[in-house]
Amino acid sequence: MDIPQTWLPDPYILALTGAGLLIALVVWLPTALRRLPLSLPIICIALGAALFALPQITLEPLPTRYPELTERLSELVVVIALMGAGLKIDRVFGVRRWSVALRLIVVTMPLSIVAITAIGGWWIGMSWTVALLLGAALAPTDPVLAADVQVGPPKSEDEDDVRFGLTAEAGLNDGFAFPFVHLAIALAASAVTGAPWLTEWIAVNVIWEIGAGVAAGYVIGRAFGWLTFHVPAESKLAKTGDGLIALSAALVSYGLTEIIHCYGFLAVFVTALTFRHAHRDHEFQVGMHEVAEQIERLMMMALLLLFGGALVSGLLAPLQWVDVAAALVILVVVRPIAGLIGLIGHDADWRERLTLAFFGIRGVGSIYYMAYGLNHMPAEGGERLWAVVGLVILLSILMHGLTVTPIMRRLDRSQGRDPDQDEPRPAVQNAR
Repeated sequence: MDIPQTWLPDPYILALTGAGLLIALVVWLPTALRRLPLSLPIICIALGAALFALPQITLEPLPTRYPELTERLSELVVVIALMGAGLKIDRVFGVRRWSVALRLIVVTMPLSIVAITAIGGWWIGMSWTVALLLGAALAPTDPVLAADVQVGPPKSEDEDDVRFGLTAEAGLNDGFAFPFVHLAIALAASAVTGAPWLTEWIAVNVIWEIGAGVAAGYVIGRAFGWLTFHVPAESKLAKTGDGLIALSAALVSYGLTEIIHCYGFLAVFVTALTFRHAHRDHEFQVGMHEVAEQIERLMMMALLLLFGGALVSGLLAPLQWVDVAAALVILVVVRPIAGLIGLIGHDADWRERLTLAFFGIRGVGSIYYMAYGLNHMPAEGGERLWAVVGLVILLSILMHGLTVTPIMRRLDRSQGRDPDQDEPRPAVQNAR
């Protein structure tokens, strides 16, 4: 029996209904999954796979088909996530106070890049420039999908060394991984033109773009902090109670720093930290973080629905058995060992070190770096490269998503905290 065309729902109405359901899931699922060994990203991917498997859906959201859109959408999600991560860190920056995060950035991340590059070049058989791009894309811990192992909202004092270390690492390493992406691009260009690359890479991509990114992020954060908390009482932004100013700060910081050609990701995180400490005890800090978190979760869910659609559209089809083995080694060998090496000498017990080393979650940041690299350099085998990245992200979401709740609850109990309490956790002994 044929259904009359007038009875078929308008695609626009279906889209509105789907958007409403997505927003409801954003609000409800984090609470529903709080005590379950399951994560929000796993649910999103499953929903996306089910949706795009429907015969009525003909769109195939593969990154090779929409390279520019993949880069821009993942870029925006990371920017908002970095603002949210910076706003919820209570700990004031200092080399000793931030030592756990700096160890993961200075030691663990470069070791991971070298190891993954070696796997890509010697084991998988990629060209060395492509292998370096793979290493740069898969080394950083993701600020978007690592939310379950990060600190709590501002002023919650939910900042044990494990949660703080993973939050600060996720905020910093998206900026510090970028020079290695540019190194892969520079080497690929030099292989074609023969032009020298080392001096420009060090001067521009390392010294200028990192230094200017930090400086610009600090200046912009100070400006937003003054406008929000310290201008005359009747006109300061905190009087509005509108947390959307956090989104404004993130976009302005990213836009202005990209205009002067420095690392916008790093600048956004520094802006968020500076903004957070402009008035550490003000209740408006909580409101800004809540808005940033809600927008981040909504965009993350939309992106993961598309990722689930890409999986059922053949994203992993080019994989070979050697790629599967390499992906497993990257997750269960490279990151944990590099993490433990970086934490040698760190004042923490073995449970904390293992947790910090294990939860190197790969996600949206890896999608952005891979899209950016492939959009700016010639590379053969792009579909296979995307398949490897997609598999690592999928395995990371499954492995870390299924273990995060029991591991973090056990860690809380070992440190004398009740993981089931609804009130903010008290500060713990090893918070510095």
